[in-house]
Amino acid sequence: MTPKHLALVAGLGSAALLIGALGFQYLGGLAPCKMCLWQRYPHLAAVAICLVFYAFQNRVVAAIGAAASLTTAGIGFYHAGVEQGWWAGPNSCTSSAIEGLSTEDLINQIMAAPMARCDEIPWALWGVSMAGWNAVLSLALMGLWLMALRRL
Repeated sequence: MTPKHLALVAGLGSAALLIGALGFQYLGGLAPCKMCLWQRYPHLAAVAICLVFYAFQNRVVAAIGAAASLTTAGIGFYHAGVEQGWWAGPNSCTSSAIEGLSTEDLINQIMAAPMARCDEIPWALWGVSMAGWNAVLSLALMGLWLMALRRL
């Protein structure tokens, strides 16, 4: 495959992952948490970078595309770790202890809680959450960007 085709497949892959996420959100009724939204931004950037690369085949643009895919893969891996309880997530996106809280403080904590928590797995396939799949597939997309870079 030519570098243009590799970048196009990588950009279309990011677009497909975005469409899938939006499908789960709007058709499946799964509200995204804060980290789910964070994973979408590098995919949006990768789609735009694909268009730029398609017009101007450039090593720097391909490297930026690979970095965008690596960024979303990293966020996805971090998010999957939060879901599995391997490490703590952002306080604004996960549950916290309720011991020692007054009734008023507990109500305030409940009212301030996000609608979708980052430490819960709303959907999984073969034991891998959406965040985990994003990490795996985004690493594959990064590989396509690196192949395009290498062939320039």
